[in-house]
Amino acid sequence: MLLFTIYFITAATALSLVKAIIGPTIWDRLLALNLISAKTVMLLTAYSVYMGNLRLLDISIAYVVVGFLGVTLLSSYILRGGRQK
Repeated sequence: MLLFTIYFITAATALSLVKAIIGPTIWDRLLALNLISAKTVMLLTAYSVYMGNLRLLDISIAYVVVGFLGVTLLSSYILRGGRQK
């Protein structure tokens, strides 16, 4: 069952990647990048439980922080006008 979960999250991440590439607006692409970040954390956590290696949980916690900061910085950059100023 856990292996099915890992495959399902991987497929959902691939669909989010497609949305990030062909998103009609920059906000759709940013949302897709946020989803990819969250799904990567879920994938790392499920894989950690599957393999019995709890060290991957530390990596997933660090990835949560990096993903949050990345999305926050990108959204503030976009709101300020990006390179157009």
